[in-house]
Amino acid sequence: MTLALATLLLAGCATGGKKTSELERMQYMYSAAIRWGDFEGAWNLVDPEIREARPMSALEFQRYEQIQVSGYRELASQPGEATAAREIQIGVINRHTMAERTVRYTEQWRYDAEAARWWLTGGLPDFWAGE
Repeated sequence: MTLALATLLLAGCATGGKKTSELERMQYMYSAAIRWGDFEGAWNLVDPEIREARPMSALEFQRYEQIQVSGYRELASQPGEATAAREIQIGVINRHTMAERTVRYTEQWRYDAEAARWWLTGGLPDFWAGE
């Protein structure tokens, strides 16, 4: 009985470890896409339901070509079993004015058990909020 319980506990830990590793992998892929200006690639990591409900136009993607990301830094992280959040600070340079500013952004993630992967649920950062 004790051996069976220990086996179940270890299996649960392994599953949690896999989910955490998958979350970290998806967050790394997303942050790399943002840092390198691959906003279409980052958009592919957004939850398909969100992409379908709020599709981005070619014009919206073109707005992202006006900026260069100069920094991407995690300020805080709250991983969970089925959801996770990360507070991010992003340095942004306007390609036309060369003015640099800092934007704070909260990433919200959810785990999709069917697909066994994490999806971003908040969409891409709005670098123009408050302008």
